[in-house]
Amino acid sequence: MNTKPKFRFELGQVVSTPGALEALQRNKINGIEFLHRHVSGDWGIVCEEDKLANDIAVKTGARLLSAYFLPDETKLWLITDAEDGNGNRQATTFLLPEEY
Repeated sequence: MNTKPKFRFELGQVVSTPGALEALQRNKINGIEFLHRHVSGDWGIVCEEDKLANDIAVKTGARLLSAYFLPDETKLWLITDAEDGNGNRQATTFLLPEEY
């Protein structure tokens, strides 16, 4: 049985803003669960239109955005860059909406 997680796209380098790091630490979460949800296509609490846009972006190489609530109700975003000219995604960033 294959238990390897299914990644729908490449993440590139995973980075975080200071605000997102502080929020994760405050909630005693390392972020791996959210990263796994994001790369698996669980877009979290984004609207249906954004979920559809993400599903299309997986195929076209456009930017991807997921949003999740932390236990203290802080909203956390994960954004994966659009593919570059070589089909590579450079980075996935943890950030808070106000840091965008």
